[in-house]
Amino acid sequence: MQLAPVVPRTRTRPTAPLRVGIVCLALATLLLALVVAAWGPLMSLDRAVAEGLHREAVADPGLTRVNRVLTDWVWDPWAMRALLAVVVGVLLWRGERLVALWVAATSAIGTAVQQGVKAAVGRDRPRWPDPVDSAGYSAFPSGHALSVTVAFGLLVWLLALYGAGPRARRGVLAAGALCALGVGFTRLFLGVHWLSDVVGGWLIGVAVVTLSAAAHERWALNRRG
Repeated sequence: MQLAPVVPRTRTRPTAPLRVGIVCLALATLLLALVVAAWGPLMSLDRAVAEGLHREAVADPGLTRVNRVLTDWVWDPWAMRALLAVVVGVLLWRGERLVALWVAATSAIGTAVQQGVKAAVGRDRPRWPDPVDSAGYSAFPSGHALSVTVAFGLLVWLLALYGAGPRARRGVLAAGALCALGVGFTRLFLGVHWLSDVVGGWLIGVAVVTLSAAAHERWALNRRG
């Protein structure tokens, strides 16, 4: 039996995804402004967190290796894109071409926003005399944090779109939150990002997914009307 997307009822007030997206976008914009302005308290917090975790990483090579495996293989942005590619393939196989395109486009928009903001801000990554890992390109926002957030956010949206039960949605949401927190920690522990880079990646990722979900809901309402 083929499941069909759940068509929302007509609404005049902003939907929950739209409200969440606007809030996250506003917070991400504020954080971006503070990073660009090199606001003292934020820079001090970034430095304190980075220095504390770097000392731990240097002192514990075994834990550092575990974090490198997690960040390079389990939560790598390409691993998240591969996951979404499988999802898109399943949707196409089921004949859900529009939803498959929506998922692919949302993922691509997330990557484009990430790269565009990185290029515009040009923030330096942490530099250490004894680095335990390395990463290229600019620091803000964290591409790992953003990619994991977008991937699991889209999975939660798809479950809601096709009427999955609350247990399944809560399970995927919990797994996504755990992965987002985990990948954020690995980037900080390995000394390749500042705390504000990771938070920025989370906020932008949530904003991209929720605004995309709100746009899809509006399209579905217009089509129904």
